[in-house]
Amino acid sequence: MKSLVQAVVIAAALAAPVAVFAQSNQPVTRAQVRADMVQVEKAGFNPARSNPNEYPANVQAAEARVAAQNSAIGGVNNGSSQAGQAAQ
Repeated sequence: MKSLVQAVVIAAALAAPVAVFAQSNQPVTRAQVRADMVQVEKAGFNPARSNPNEYPANVQAAEARVAAQNSAIGGVNNGSSQAGQAAQ
């Protein structure tokens, strides 16, 4: 039973990025789905550790983090910059 739940969670996690792109008329390739899954996993979603009761909220939170990282406005900046003169 536990393996069935894990299989359903993994299948849903792989299908979730497809649902995001369902509004475009272009077909989604397997490579695109895998790339989306890798992004969601890097954002903190782990389908193997996901609780079925918390799954929708967890995957949506990870997708929101991915969207924030990919957006030009309000995205997460992993680098740093410095301007001006050194403090004395």
